[in-house]
Order: sequence, then structure tokens, then C-alpha cells
Amino acid sequence: MMTTKKLFNYSMLTVFAAALTFTSCKEKQEVPKEDAATLSVEFEKYELENGLDVILHQDKSDPIVSVAIQYNVGSNREKTGRTGFAHLFEHMLFQESENVPQDQFFKKIQDAGGTLNGGTWKDGTVYYEVVPKNAMETVLWLESDRMGYLINTVTASAFNNQQEVVQNEKRQRVDNNPYGHEGWVLDKNIYPEGHPYNWQVIGELEDLQNATVEDVKEFYDKFYGPNNATLVLAGDFEKEDAKALVEKYFGEIKRRQEVAPLEPQPVTIAETVRLYHEDNFANTAQLNMVWPTTYQYTEDAYALDFLSELISNGKKAPMYKVLEKEKELSSRFYAYNNSQVLAGEFHVTVTANSGKSLNDIEKGMFEAFARFEKDGITDRDVERIKAGLETDFYNGISSVLGKSFQLAQYNTFAGDPGFIEKDIENIKKVTKEDVMRVYETYIKDKPFVITSFVPKGQMELIAENSTKAAVVEEEIKENVTKVIEETSEEIVKTPSKIDRSIAPNQGETPALNVPASWTSTLGNGLKVYGIEQNEIPTVNFSLRIDGGHLLDNKEKNGVANLMTDILMEGTKNKTPEQLEEEIEMLGASINMYTTNEAIIIRGNTLVRNFDKTIALVKEILLEPRWDEAEFSRIKTSTINGIKRSDADPNTVADRVYKKILYGEDHIFSYPTSGTAASVEAITIADLKTFYTNNFSPSISSMHVVGKIDETTVLETLKELETSWAAKEVTIPEYPIVNTRDKASLYFVDIPDAKQSVISIGNIGLSRTDKDFFPAEVMNYKLGGSFSGNVNLILREEKGYTYGARSGFSGSKIPGTFTASSSVRTNTTGESVKIFKDEIAKYKEGISKEDLDFTKNALIKSNARRFETQGSLLGMLQEMSEYGLASDYIEKEEDVIRNMTLEDHKALANKLLNQDKMAYIVVGDAATQFEQFKLMGFDEVKLITKDGEESNLDSARY
Repeated sequence: MMTTKKLFNYSMLTVFAAALTFTSCKEKQEVPKEDAATLSVEFEKYELENGLDVILHQDKSDPIVSVAIQYNVGSNREKTGRTGFAHLFEHMLFQESENVPQDQFFKKIQDAGGTLNGGTWKDGTVYYEVVPKNAMETVLWLESDRMGYLINTVTASAFNNQQEVVQNEKRQRVDNNPYGHEGWVLDKNIYPEGHPYNWQVIGELEDLQNATVEDVKEFYDKFYGPNNATLVLAGDFEKEDAKALVEKYFGEIKRRQEVAPLEPQPVTIAETVRLYHEDNFANTAQLNMVWPTTYQYTEDAYALDFLSELISNGKKAPMYKVLEKEKELSSRFYAYNNSQVLAGEFHVTVTANSGKSLNDIEKGMFEAFARFEKDGITDRDVERIKAGLETDFYNGISSVLGKSFQLAQYNTFAGDPGFIEKDIENIKKVTKEDVMRVYETYIKDKPFVITSFVPKGQMELIAENSTKAAVVEEEIKENVTKVIEETSEEIVKTPSKIDRSIAPNQGETPALNVPASWTSTLGNGLKVYGIEQNEIPTVNFSLRIDGGHLLDNKEKNGVANLMTDILMEGTKNKTPEQLEEEIEMLGASINMYTTNEAIIIRGNTLVRNFDKTIALVKEILLEPRWDEAEFSRIKTSTINGIKRSDADPNTVADRVYKKILYGEDHIFSYPTSGTAASVEAITIADLKTFYTNNFSPSISSMHVVGKIDETTVLETLKELETSWAAKEVTIPEYPIVNTRDKASLYFVDIPDAKQSVISIGNIGLSRTDKDFFPAEVMNYKLGGSFSGNVNLILREEKGYTYGARSGFSGSKIPGTFTASSSVRTNTTGESVKIFKDEIAKYKEGISKEDLDFTKNALIKSNARRFETQGSLLGMLQEMSEYGLASDYIEKEEDVIRNMTLEDHKALANKLLNQDKMAYIVVGDAATQFEQFKLMGFDEVKLITKDGEESNLDSARY
């Protein structure tokens, strides 16, 4: 299914909501009583003597605390020739500090039941944790240690390791992906040499390879001091206690170099620049058009955000009307305005349908602009965008982490965490005249940068008068391990008033507190599950209709998937455009998608509009339009999506993996979307038959979470209850027999791939199997978390990958055990061997320390499990799908708590057999295939992207 992505690029999620206040506790404002949706978020801000800004927000709705530290440093603080440092340092800060040993940051937080990560972008860097409230002091100890007590631990070996990890991240996200180099090409040509936005956040590969420890230490000393940071605590704590702990851990950290704020540096370009690149991974061409705009929080930036939405998103958008509906040039396109701290750009991205020329798409794009000028904008157009932003805002602050991010961002870039009020006012002020003004100021008849990325050998598809872009691609070489001579000198510790080598005592973990839920069955057999959560004035819901892909016919595979698209294309009494507009005016979203075992309708709306939103769901479900023109368009879009997916190594690996494990007789070996050929053969009559035979409340369940009670939900569903009649539906059963008796290596060739995608495994268990949850517990230390053995070796020790994982999947039907990673091409063979060896070693048993870590991480993390409406909806869906009792999480805790070392070892030996697994590698066969013939596999095969044995002469590899 394809959905159009909204790409508002406000620095924070902000919204038109007259009833919202986001105020300092010293300046609380009255909320108009007549407004139905109200929310007041209080915060307190103060500054330590060393310049650290501290913001506290109390939220006692869940026994958790979020800690976020944002530094005013991104790639915009780097220099030409020394790029990628901010992102590289984000990685370095997770390694160790003077009082926290190597690789213990992740482990200590996970051991406390928490989660953590960090992020770097052009303008900033943020580190964050969410933990049970008893571990707040632990987080402050850890964060303060890497702020003030880290640099003496930055050794050559630790630095070299993270250099490798970051380079692998670049290969995975950029070099090994279709259109991965577009950002580099665009920024190099929009921003002049030396401009802080001229380079990518990930950095230049050469700069990453040439960086030294001394370079990094200098960068750290300048930008990672308390006087260049904001610390936000949000959650369940007492303010005075929090203030004392902040002073204890951060108060003595010395102020560092002063960091002057950067002044905006908007740019203009003198003439249009036209560039092309032959993309090794692309199957279809892609066009980008980018105009320089303005920096964030300006009047024009807000209006440009609206412009991007109006020209690209939805049935009324001229890009949809011209490029997709009328000319059938593309089924994947979007526009967005990217206003940042220093400058901005307005982006249009159009991925062509198979074989379509970018020259035609460029002409179509200007035709869309002309349509926009001719048709104009209505006040209703502007208001429907504002309506959706209210719901988006509530969703953005539904978690303590979301609130932390919002407070930190506004403080860093607007100088005031309460800037939300001004931001909302700025959005409310946008008019249709403003939108037309910025269109004429920045877009109409203005120079732009245009890029044509086309599949290799298809130069006829590029936009005319384009010149070759100077993309530098990494050459695949033999792996050479860099030898680093480490000194044995003891790390010199920075003096402190407290003994920082002793981790704080965490005290008692909050007890499990599963939210109360209710269930009911309507007269037509529809089962309803609900949880009332009153934190924000929204409702999240889902309607699950069992069957999905299981009901597909192999000869016409993809009918179920097309159903989820055609039902959203209008109703008997509403055109597709009218239906979409009604949903948007409610500030709601309604989406449909197909899974292996169900069709799901998912919705999100304001409480005050729940009844109207459900009325639209009923209309969508029971009064389909069966629009032939829309059906033709959907088929074209789906077929082109399938063709594009062939260019993605990860999609190829997943498809081949399922085909090998499930076998051709099982529907799961066929992609849910269908194939290009099977979709082409589907008629609208096939969809009507599927709908008539398989849509029934008797195999359906409704899940509702939000600020709404059981009585109101059931009253709202009455019309659906009386209008939707039950029928008998038989869902096919496909036997699954795990007959694998050997270790087989299957290699899919992607010439010149910079990474190899590895998937290893076998058929596992169903979710309803008594061993399924114990198996998840057993796997945790192997590859169920960042601290899993395979990740610690392949990423942290070797630097071969950005991440490695393993895990069990399963539903009512047996899933798989899968170990997977994307590794640097020249480490492919060794990485596969490490996976195989580690699985074998794991069956010998783990230590008591590792089992205790597993138990702590899984049990204590339940404190975070019930915070958001989305997580509660997931809990209800799991209960209904698998017939679980409302106390199933308590029973899972008992399984974890009672697991012994003997139980763990027995499960590993029962479910893990590295000598009977399928090993799938998607990568460069010319350099990597031959070695596997010498690695002791029972069979080694070169196969196609469709999982068939290749007719290429494997000997040439």
C-alpha cells in the first residue's frame, strides 16, 4: 500500500490549537472554557553557574523519567576537510568515560529497564534516555560523566572502532541505497564551498578516514561543555530532589570555550544547475528540484510549509492531479520546505514510474505549478491543514520523551522553551495570500538545482541539458585490519567532589501496573477492546479483519493488498477527494494496510471528533465506491512500487529469505504486495469477490484507546453493529514443515554493492506456542538488544557493521528465528562465520551475570510499556489476536523471573541449530561469492532476486 507522506518540517511538532498553552510555571495562562481540547504543560527553567540550562517538567502519569541533553552543535560547526565530526562524536560519547567502562552506557541503562540513543543533524546533537523513575540518578551520573569526564578515555583504538562504525552507517544509509547520494549532490550545489550546509551530517568518507584523536579532542573541548547545552528532565520526580541531583552531578563541571551563536546565512543561486548521476541501485529514475528559501521561525518559513503541503499532498494537490492521475508519470512524489537555523530549501522529489522520462516529469512539474496558480487556494484549504496539525501536536507530546525534545529544541534554537506559544500564533496567522506570496518570492521563475538519478545505462531518462554530478563512490577492496598501538598508561581521572566511580543506588523498581482494560462483543460478533487513557484529548483505534494475505490466491497474488487501497478511494456518496477532505477537516487520519494475516484500518482523531471519524470508517467499510479509474491508477502505482523494491538489497533479502524458508507451497513465500505480473492480472471483479466473501465482523476486532470511556465507545459503534452483518469466512491453513537438514548458503548478486545484507535462520515458533515468549527471553543476550553478543562483536569490537540483531517472529502461524546485519562488503565471509560461531557458542550456556542482565532489562522495562496510546493499542491488539488474558504481561514477567541457566541452555539447544539454517547473502558476488565454497557449508548456491537458482556461471565468481 502506498500512503502520501506529510512532510512539514517545523523545527518541532507545532499546531494550530487555540486551546493549547505551553507555559512557564511562573506565567500560567487561562484557557478558554468553551474550547473542548485543552492542555497545559508546565515547566521550570533555570541556569547553573557553569552555564548549563536546566528545564524540569513534572508528569506523574507514568512511573518513568526522560532525560535529554541537547548540545548546540551539529555538522554546521564543522569545517571543510573536517566533516562528520559532530556525528562521529555522537558515537564516541557512547563508548566509555573516566568512570564508566567500555560499552557500559547501553548496558547500564538497559539493565535498569531503560532505553537510550542519540541523534545528530545539521544544527544540533541530542542524547536521551527513558528509564523507570528509580533510575533517574543513574542517568544523571552517566550523562554528567560523558559531559565532564570523558576526553581522557578517547584512545586511538576506541576512535578507530567508531570511525569504522560510522563509515558502515554511511554505506548502509547512503552508498548501498537507491538515490542515496542525492543529498550530497544537492547540498554541494545549493550551498557554496565553506557554507556550513555544504556537506552531509554523516561527513565525507575521506574526512572520516583521515580524522585523528587530536581533531576530535579539540572539537569536544569547544562544543561539549555545559555552557553549550540544555538538560531537560521530564516525568515522575520531585522537583527539589531533581534540582539537588542536577547540582550534584553537573554543577562542578567546568565551563568550556564560549560558543558564539551562528547567524543565519540564507543563500541564493544565480542560475539553474542541472545534474545527473547513473545510480547503481535504482530501478527507476528520480527527479529532485530544490530552491533556496529562508531560515526557520520567519514568517515566510511558515507559509512555505503550507505551500509544500498544498502542492503535493492529497487528491486536491496539483502534483497528484498532473503527475499521477492525468499523465501517469509517477506514483511517488512529495514536496517539503526545509527551513533550518541558518538557511532553508524547498524540495520537490518525484520518483518516476518505470521507463518514464525525467524530462517529461520536469515539464509535468511546471504544469502542476501552473495549475496551482490557476486554481488558487481557498480558506478551507488552509484550515484543513491547520486542523491536522492539532492532532499531530498532541501525538508529538504524548510521551515524556516527546515533551523533552520539544522543550530542548525551543530552548536551544529560540532561546525560550515556551516559544511554542509564539510558534502556534505564527501558524495561525498563515493565510492563502501568504502562501501565494512565498510561491512567487522563492519558486516562480527562480533558479533551482535539478538532479536526475537514473538506473545505470539508462541515460535517455535524464532531464535535458544535465551534466554529470561529481559523485565519489567507494571502491571495494580487500579487508585490511588497522593495527593500533595502544599505550598501557592508566587513564588519568579528572578531579571531582564526589566518588564518580560508584554507580548510584537505584532503589526499588516501580511495580508492574497494567492499565485496566475492558472487552465487549457486539450483536454482529465484532469484538471490542478498550483502555481509557485521559492524558491527551485524542483517540487511537484499529479495526482488524482477519485473513489478509492468507486469503490471497497464488495465481492472483496481491488482491488483499489492493483492497486496502481501493477502499480508501471514495465511497458511494463521496468522491476520493471529498472523502480525503472530510477526514482532514476533522484533524483525523484513517489508513488501511494489509499484513500476512489481516487487513487493518488504523485511525487517530481528536476525542471531540471520534463519532464523526467512526462514521467515516463505517462508510469506507460498508459503502465502497469501486472506482474503475482509481483502480487503474492504484494498479499502476503498486506495480511501480514493486519494481522499485527490486533495487533495495534489504527488500530483496527479505523476499528471498521467506521464499527459501516457507517454500513455494506456502502463501508467505509470496510477497504481500504481489508481483508485477500478478497485480497486472487482477481485475476489479476480483476485489469485489474478495470483499463479498471475506469482510465480516465475525472475524474482526476493534481496539480503542484514548480519552473516552466504554459507554461512549459502544454507543458510537452502534451503527456499525446494526449495519455490518456477519457471515461465515474460512481462512485457509497452510501446513509448515521445518525440514531443513543442512546449512545452505544462498548468494544474490548485487554488483558493486558497498555492503552485504545477511539473513540467517530457520522456521521457528508461533506466538501461541508455549515456548515462544521464553524463546524471546532466551535470545535477548544473543541479539535481542544493543548489548547482544552479535552486535558487541560485529559492531563494537570489529567495526564491520552499524548493527547486528537476532530474534524470533511469530503469529498464529510459525514465524522464523532470524539473525541479520548489513556489513562492509569486504568483511562478508568473516561476518557470516562470526554469526555461525556465536550461535553455536550460545548453546553452551550464558553466565549468571548475563541472565541477570536479561531479567532486569525485560522486567524493569515494563515501567515504560504503558505510556502512550500507541503502546496501549498494541497491547489490546496482542490480547485480541492471540486470545490473551488481561494479565498476560504479569505472566510473562513470571516466565522471565523464573528462568534458570538450565532452562536457558535447554531452549537454545532446542531452537538454535546453526548447522540446519539457511544463510542468505545479498551483495557483490564478484568479490565475495567464491569464499563460501571453502567455508564448510553443505551447499552453496548463486540465486536470483526472485529466489530461483541463477543460470549464471558461478565459476566466474
